[in-house]
Amino acid sequence: MSLTKKILIALIAGAVVGGILTFTPDSFFGPVDKYFLNPIGQIFLNLIMMLVVPLVFVSITLGTAGLGEPAKLGKIGVTTVGFFLCTTAIAIVIGLGLGYLIQPGEAGMFDTENANYEPSEAPPIMDTLINIIPENPIAAMSSGEMLQIIAFAIFIGVALAYLGEKTQGIYNLFEQANEILNWLVMVVMKFAPYGAFALIASAIGGAGLDAVGSMLSYMLTVILGLIVHGLLVYGLVIWFLGRQNPFTFYKGFFPAMSVAFSTSSSNATLPLSMKTAQENLGVKKEISSFVQPLGATINMDGTAIMQAVATVFISQVYGIPLGFQELLMVVLVATLASVGTAGVPGVGLIMLAMVLNQVGLPAEGIALIIGIDRILDMLRTSLNITGDATIAYVLSEREKRKEAANAK
Repeated sequence: MSLTKKILIALIAGAVVGGILTFTPDSFFGPVDKYFLNPIGQIFLNLIMMLVVPLVFVSITLGTAGLGEPAKLGKIGVTTVGFFLCTTAIAIVIGLGLGYLIQPGEAGMFDTENANYEPSEAPPIMDTLINIIPENPIAAMSSGEMLQIIAFAIFIGVALAYLGEKTQGIYNLFEQANEILNWLVMVVMKFAPYGAFALIASAIGGAGLDAVGSMLSYMLTVILGLIVHGLLVYGLVIWFLGRQNPFTFYKGFFPAMSVAFSTSSSNATLPLSMKTAQENLGVKKEISSFVQPLGATINMDGTAIMQAVATVFISQVYGIPLGFQELLMVVLVATLASVGTAGVPGVGLIMLAMVLNQVGLPAEGIALIIGIDRILDMLRTSLNITGDATIAYVLSEREKRKEAANAK
């Protein structure tokens, strides 16, 4: 049986078991989660996270060196970041539109008196941009500062490309390290169905039916936004720019999407998403190695949709209408925050708190959606990594067409 089928079966089984566990008392669910589900899920996450930093560093270095000319690297980098910002802005508009169309937060339907949430403070965007250049690359690797790791790897990759034959031995060493890491990814992925089962069962069982039921309208609005963005926006990009059937693309990329769904982490899914894009979709290795790690750090279309819907939801719950100027501010702040808060723990809720503060809505309203955020986080992470793979695929196909034209 293929890994895709195993993971799909595990996801369904985990959802069923999680649904059953919601009917059990906490005295039963607690020990099951603590001694069975959580350890299995955490071991799987630790195995993947063990590989993320070395894989990002080695892949970005090889990808940058493989692109060769700094001008080509700069063009691909600008195109990638531009694509991420444009699709994020589109995602926010979709979320706002659906929020006003469906109106999930009718005033008076929710208890706001007991809502309490203390948002973590996000670093200023300019500080984040300045800190992309690491003072100590080794410290950045040990603490998992992805933007700093990516920046250092780009410098190393440019140096390898510029020095050429002088550093061929170092380049070969990176190639061999990449082979080792890819083999380890393949081994770890054999454990993916068990980890996916445990993570899904724990998330659904922990959320509880009460939380899910009371927030059903909000959940469905976010899910609809994710579906529209994935099928319409990414589908059109894949169809017109990638010249590929979107459903063929999604079928090939499904293993990575399913693992993203279970882990709720773009970084944790990165090893498999790169492997899947390269092997199933035919994305060129040097482009995949550069674009997807960058996207896992700064591309958050799924999170942007959640923020837009949540902003409209909270404004409706508290009966505070948003004018056209405030809606434009939501689009601007959320788009810029997708880059500015990269790498911050709990980034989705931190970004949402920033948006709410900018438009004068109470951040305490976040407490209303925390209960079901873990489930929605799974879905939006799947969309996030699909966006990374989409631009990598489009750029790769463009390079292939150029090479074919030059060969003639």
